[in-house]
Amino acid sequence: MEIVIYLVIAIIAGGGGYVMASTVLRKNIENKSKQLLKDAENEGEVIKKEKMLQAKEKFIQLKAEHEKSIQARNAEVSQAENRIKQKESSIGQKTEELKRKQTEAESLRENLQNQLEIAAKKQSEIEKLHRRQVEQLETIAGMSAEDAKNQIVTALKEEARTEAAAHIHEIVEEAKLTANKEAKRIVIQTIQRVATEHAVENSVSIFNIENDEVKGRIIGREGRNIRAIEAATGVEIIVDDTPEAIILSCFDPVRRETARLALHQLVTDGRIHPARIEEVVAKTKKQIEEEIIETGKRTCIDLGIHGLHPELTRMVGRMKYRSSYGQNLLQHSREVANLCAIMAAELGLNVKLAKRAGLLHDIGKVPDEEPELPHAILGMKLAEKFKERPEVCNAIGAHHDEIEMTDLISPIIQVCDAISGARPGARREIVESYIKRLKDMEQLALSYQGVSNTYAIQAGRELRVIVSSEKVNDKDAEMLSFNISQKIQNEMTYPGQVKVTVIRETRAVSYAK
Repeated sequence: MEIVIYLVIAIIAGGGGYVMASTVLRKNIENKSKQLLKDAENEGEVIKKEKMLQAKEKFIQLKAEHEKSIQARNAEVSQAENRIKQKESSIGQKTEELKRKQTEAESLRENLQNQLEIAAKKQSEIEKLHRRQVEQLETIAGMSAEDAKNQIVTALKEEARTEAAAHIHEIVEEAKLTANKEAKRIVIQTIQRVATEHAVENSVSIFNIENDEVKGRIIGREGRNIRAIEAATGVEIIVDDTPEAIILSCFDPVRRETARLALHQLVTDGRIHPARIEEVVAKTKKQIEEEIIETGKRTCIDLGIHGLHPELTRMVGRMKYRSSYGQNLLQHSREVANLCAIMAAELGLNVKLAKRAGLLHDIGKVPDEEPELPHAILGMKLAEKFKERPEVCNAIGAHHDEIEMTDLISPIIQVCDAISGARPGARREIVESYIKRLKDMEQLALSYQGVSNTYAIQAGRELRVIVSSEKVNDKDAEMLSFNISQKIQNEMTYPGQVKVTVIRETRAVSYAK
């Protein structure tokens, strides 16, 4: 019981102490809060005063700057006004000067008009006097002024033509003396240094067989094998009475070679039927394509030509199976490349560039497609497509004068192309076209006035023209030779060059009785 009483007393005493402590603490907090508020108000007043002072200083500064800008603008305005006044004064002076000049120009115009009227009157009088003099001269001479003028013009034309022919002859002779010798030396030396075998290609190939029994196997039952071969290769196969031989006829050498190799493999293997024929022909075509690429690469290596586009290399290889007038195109291009290199070296030009253009000059003859373009222009476009140099492209396009030559290499390509094609045995012409060309050449010369006979000799490389001595004099003979050569050059197609010789003969005959 006593313990309980003590506990109650302790609790009451503790609660009173807590109340007293909390009262004291609250008073202290209120005092500190009041003090903090008072300090904050004092600090705010100080900051407010400082900001007010700063604002006043900024306002004064801005006001001073504004006054300065206004003064500067006023100065500019006053300067502009002064300039305007000066310009107005200058314009006034110029206006007065212009009025004065205008007055002077009007007076000059009046004077000029008066002088023109006087000149017109004098011109009219002069014309009257001239007509009177012409009438008097016509009366004295017995012909009109127009007839006299025509006679004078005709005489002057004849005189000018004669002098021009003589002048041309002198220029040509002088050029021959200075340049002909050196040109001949370079061309002959170039030809002598290049020795190329010339092989004329035909449109047929001979496939040799061991015995005639193979012919029946190639023909097959009811001709199915030979039809399959012809359909797969595009070559006409002629099986006749020729012993131990089959003729392959086609104008495309690639197809003929494909058919020859396919037949060789079929005969060697012994299995000849349509399915096997298609398989062998497909393999042979692939083999020919690989050989074309290899031939192009080997040609470029042999000639020392590097950096050629793969497609151009393939086209070079295709030249092996093409011909131009019976001349193998690859051999022709190799020969032209070597000729160009030698001539370029003699003339101090870029040898590698000349050799490159010489090899590529006929690539327009072996495209995959056949567009309606001259082979020189097509070759130039192909070279441009595969990023060849402009000099090479121009040489390819200009070697038959389809475009203008812009580089010294271009005429070299043209000359070497003509040299390679004009060599004896290099090309083959059909007899009919050859005879027709000779007749056309003779008829062309016969169309000129004063020509009595013409003879194409030396396989069409020289044209002898016989003229009448009564109708053609020596000067006219020189002009006639030049005109005929120009017409042949412009209108006819021929290998090499044609020499035109005009012969005028005068004979004096008398008899002793």
